[in-house]
Amino acid sequence: MDKTTIIGIAGGTGSGKTTVVKKIVEALPPHHVAVVPLDSYYNDTSHMTDEERHAINFDHPDAFDWKLLIKHINALRNGEAVNQPTYSYLLCNRLPETIRVEPKPVIIVEGIMTLLNKKLRDMMDLKIFVDCDSDERLIRNIQRDTIDRGRTVSMVVDRYLEVLKPMHEQFIEPTKRYADLIIPQGGENIKGISILCKYIEGIVPKE
Repeated sequence: MDKTTIIGIAGGTGSGKTTVVKKIVEALPPHHVAVVPLDSYYNDTSHMTDEERHAINFDHPDAFDWKLLIKHINALRNGEAVNQPTYSYLLCNRLPETIRVEPKPVIIVEGIMTLLNKKLRDMMDLKIFVDCDSDERLIRNIQRDTIDRGRTVSMVVDRYLEVLKPMHEQFIEPTKRYADLIIPQGGENIKGISILCKYIEGIVPKE
């Protein structure tokens, strides 16, 4: 396989990262892209009690298994398949199943703090920050967490004010300065995403 292109996509929770990733995948030839979500690499908490698990701040860098993620990105870059962990938000722990990820010409690493870790950042050919107003991100979090994660609106708002907002300001927002490209208005920025896709099509080796 020719050189693998590694793209990092960061941005606050609910900023539209998934939409941007989807558009890149659609713009490239079929089966050309492997997406590696940072969310799959939360630490294994099997040794903890339920109480300890639920006390974890999942919006802090320490919640992630950076070592395993870097090892897997390295392996994919070298043409080796990896067994990506799967994570349950309901159990706050990894599941026994893993997902086999095959090496592809383009590897997208996507997650809130994708640009935080220098070792990981240094492996990237392109670094993107998806930006979005905080009120819009809060609305998206409410919509997602009440439907997918069984939380009430007041639980989501409390969590946003106590955890998400301060963690975003401390750890996520500052990584914007490492980005080669910032996409404002998140997933709704059709022109910005289109320009990004054209650029990626240009840097990816043709088969």
